[in-house]
Amino acid sequence: MAEWLYEAGIGEARAALVDGGTILKARIALEGTLAVGTVAEARLVEALGGGQGRVTLLDGSGDALLAAVPRGLSIGRTLLVTIVREPIPETGRAKIAKAVLAAEGAGPARGPDLLERLHETGLPVRECRAHEADMLEAAGWSEVLDEAVTGEIAFAAGVLRMSPTPAMTLFDVDGSGPLDALAVAAATAVGQAIIRHGIGGSIGVDFPSVQGKGPRRAVAAAIDAALEPPFERTALNGFGFLQIVRPRPRASLPELLRADPVGTAARAALRQIERTPPGASRRHTLPAAVKARIEARPDWLAELTRRTGGAIVLED
Repeated sequence: MAEWLYEAGIGEARAALVDGGTILKARIALEGTLAVGTVAEARLVEALGGGQGRVTLLDGSGDALLAAVPRGLSIGRTLLVTIVREPIPETGRAKIAKAVLAAEGAGPARGPDLLERLHETGLPVRECRAHEADMLEAAGWSEVLDEAVTGEIAFAAGVLRMSPTPAMTLFDVDGSGPLDALAVAAATAVGQAIIRHGIGGSIGVDFPSVQGKGPRRAVAAAIDAALEPPFERTALNGFGFLQIVRPRPRASLPELLRADPVGTAARAALRQIERTPPGASRRHTLPAAVKARIEARPDWLAELTRRTGGAIVLED
């Protein structure tokens, strides 16, 4: 039976839905992220086109795009909003969180964290500890993170190349053998990768050219079988392109990891150090940028010391 493996890491919480030793979903939540479902007081600071506006949360947790500014609300006025999309990092300029006017009678509330979201799925949740066997790694955690960072995703008939862009996440299919079979196998692999990496928004897939309505329908059916609703998609056109649109409440794993490579490496190093067996050297050699990022966070170092039972020495 599928179960969630959860770790409360330093700087991030991480989880994987594992079934039969395979990771079906991988999720990372960075500390301090403005979570979906948060209800907070905010001040309107800018009016934008289309009836939208930018608000600043009064608790200092960030800005948000207000989808529809109430009629007559002037700059500087306060209101209660609900966060419906977390901030999403993008090349050039990150998308700020998105908010809507809070429901009547609602009060300030924190949005659910990653662990709470896991419990909401109704599936078993196993909280993993650093002194225990590394169940995430045994299921292929590093391989999934490598997929997210490099974009290279192998499947039985070939390889997918995944490229997040500000407009959409693109998948390119490469492989050998009969094109119809390759396209169907790739469609299943694409659907599984979308679920595994939590990819939302607009998604484009460039398949090998498939001739005939029957084979094209088979590709679309494979996509439908691999994806979880809700989603919409186009038919596979004559040029081999198919587009999918899914809800995008938060950043995908590739977007999250690629936005801050040094931070990603720093949190991975903290995880590795935390798992160092007792009695091993307390000196750890890290790339200079990673060392500097960790040392810039005294709270991370203090938590690392608490978890490992002694001071850690970081070296270039």
